[in-house]
Amino acid sequence: MILRTLIAAVVFQVIWSQSLRADDTVAGLALAQKNCARCHAVTKEGTSSHAEAPPFTEVVKRYPPATLAEALAEGIATGHRDMPEFVFSPDEIGDLIAYLEALQ
Repeated sequence: MILRTLIAAVVFQVIWSQSLRADDTVAGLALAQKNCARCHAVTKEGTSSHAEAPPFTEVVKRYPPATLAEALAEGIATGHRDMPEFVFSPDEIGDLIAYLEALQ
């Protein structure tokens, strides 16, 4: 009985955390569309409208998404002058990273 209860609790936790992760991914896509899509291709398909803005599918190949958290918190600065500096809240960072991880 105790073992069944523990297994049920673990299964519930996994399902619940996956559900939250899906919500984070959806919120991350919305954030990317709002802030990044004018220059970057933010979905798995398409090309970026700005020549110097790599598609997000390339960004996640160059930089593991989890390593971008600090840059997202402090303000992403790039090598080209056209990209504005973005600073995101901790929740937004989590959402954006969840979305970028989903692109891998």
